[in-house]
Amino acid sequence: MKNLHGKLDVPEAVAAIARRLEDHGYETWAVGGAVRDALLGGSRGDWDLATAAKPQTVRQLFRPSYPVGIEFGTVGVRGADGNVYEVTTFRRDIETDGRHAVVEYADDLDEDLARRDFTVNAIAYHPLRHSFHDPFHGWEDLQRRTLRCVGEPTTRFAEDFLRVLRGLRFAGRYGLEIEPATWEALVDAVPNLPRLSGERIREEILKVLASPEPSPSLDLYRESGALVVLIPEFASVDEAGWRLILGSVDGIPAYRLRLRLVTLLAPAAPEIEPLMKRLRFSNVELRDVLTLSMALGVPLPESGDVVAGRRWLRAIGPENARDTLRLHLRRQRALGADAEARSSLAVRARLVLDVLRRGDPVTVADLAIGGDDLKALGLRPGPEFGRLLEACLDAVIEDPDLNGREQLLERARKLITD
Repeated sequence: MKNLHGKLDVPEAVAAIARRLEDHGYETWAVGGAVRDALLGGSRGDWDLATAAKPQTVRQLFRPSYPVGIEFGTVGVRGADGNVYEVTTFRRDIETDGRHAVVEYADDLDEDLARRDFTVNAIAYHPLRHSFHDPFHGWEDLQRRTLRCVGEPTTRFAEDFLRVLRGLRFAGRYGLEIEPATWEALVDAVPNLPRLSGERIREEILKVLASPEPSPSLDLYRESGALVVLIPEFASVDEAGWRLILGSVDGIPAYRLRLRLVTLLAPAAPEIEPLMKRLRFSNVELRDVLTLSMALGVPLPESGDVVAGRRWLRAIGPENARDTLRLHLRRQRALGADAEARSSLAVRARLVLDVLRRGDPVTVADLAIGGDDLKALGLRPGPEFGRLLEACLDAVIEDPDLNGREQLLERARKLITD
């Protein structure tokens, strides 16, 4: 087994913060995910530091600084590169309830590392001496591709049930096998997950969806029972349906997080709104997911039927067309559609995109008349406005050449008198 050694690529701004603290007599180490990811050959910008200095001392030494989590001993320090780095005083837990911990300042680094969740997250690196401190053998676990709790697993999960979800995410994201005792304790802790706040659960789900390939973590959610405990709406999804979801989610680029979320929640379509409210998604996120879920349920137009293409755009909203087509494409690929089906989808998608490019009228806003024109006809604002404009839109969707001001005013007059 190789020994832990080497030099990590720590940002100079982080090293400068550590240097200032050390120059004033305060032991300081880089800790957490950035160290883990660097050892795995990756990189990230959010380097965290653990130090013997108390928060008030950190704030005195650095200007500007921010109390980003002062109750937990964390101060945000702006580095020379303009980024804000978290500097946290060594801590130990003195009381936990599965959701929150009461902490006090610790005397040394070992106490701080002993309170962390998994051994791979309990490796410290000194950014000035370029040395590692790994009292729980996290490096060996990384080499073995193993996820193991620091200390006794049952106790570790009972301290904070969010560690169950973090463990599933880490194992899937980094291709780690959860060692048996840790897995057994994790599964035993799954029934306690509803005790977590909706916000904490939502953030974990979004972190999974933001990873390069979410399916390994999502599979572990399902295997452990966490998926159905958190989202009972998935209880009726069979294996084939689950494989389709995973294939579709993985096929969507990570930067299209909203589309991944829509795809994951598709089986819960009738209950998406209460589900998302339960998990404290924002109103914007809820609206976007509901809109695209509805759009997926509107059948695509048949090839060659341009009028149906305009009707489809009217039904889903032209601003949602490209994302809806992307979702159809990823679903088709996940299904392993044959060449004929792929060709059919491509033809129908091109039809819709051609309508968009031409700028054919598909919404009331595209009409050559509006509310002011109806007022000029003697109508008062009210529901009748909407009825008349929708009727005019019906006509121009059938024949865009009818979208002229005088033609539509004449049509409106006839509708008024009918």
